[in-house]
Amino acid sequence: MLLEDRVAIITGGAGVNGLGFATARMMAAQGARVAILDLASSNPSAAAAELGAQHIGLVADVTNKEQCEKAAREVLERFGRIDVLFNNAGITQPRKTIDISESDYDAVLDVSLRGTLLMSQAVIPAMQKRKSGSIISTSSVSAQRGGGILGGPHYSAAKAGVLGLTRAMARELGADGIRVNAITPGLIATDIIRGKISEDRKSAIADDIPLGRLGRPDDIAGAVVFLASDLASYCTGITLDVNGGMLIH
Repeated sequence: MLLEDRVAIITGGAGVNGLGFATARMMAAQGARVAILDLASSNPSAAAAELGAQHIGLVADVTNKEQCEKAAREVLERFGRIDVLFNNAGITQPRKTIDISESDYDAVLDVSLRGTLLMSQAVIPAMQKRKSGSIISTSSVSAQRGGGILGGPHYSAAKAGVLGLTRAMARELGADGIRVNAITPGLIATDIIRGKISEDRKSAIADDIPLGRLGRPDDIAGAVVFLASDLASYCTGITLDVNGGMLIH
């Protein structure tokens, strides 16, 4: 198994139809012990129980440094190590530039960008101690193409920030044996788009994608498992496009 005896933390992982939970399920199938982090309202303990008794769910708000550090300590107390962090937590808002309020900006940037930094800071010391680790962060095709289907410009800015943060951390932490990479999903069929995009619109989008379909949560999970595993042992600072060819450079 690709992740046997590894310990992985996944933020924003409690939504059973989301990218985080799909990744948690695939990591568990590959031998990892998984800690799902999410807000209390999302019930991360119940999500972890779906995976099995050897996995845990913890309540943590990634925009809060103390909660991130507390979650990391709890994982270390339970499992003794942290091998993988998947920074998956994020929110989006459909806004035009002129309509983005200060509170809109703060909400999106705090979760997607500040949360990525704070949770990474919380796990890096444990990874440095072992001279090993893999951090994978979720950006978006919207950061590359200048806008997505649902997110406003502040979402694109947050996800572009994730790419810059990823590359900078990869340069800094390589000497510690820590690999830091990003994924850029295209449009993925999850609950976040349910009721927001018509079936006709989905079909039109799929027609412009070389592989002819929207993404599935397991498409993202497979990419994250690859980056977390030793198969990607010489990959750091990369941006892995997972969009069916939506963005071919």
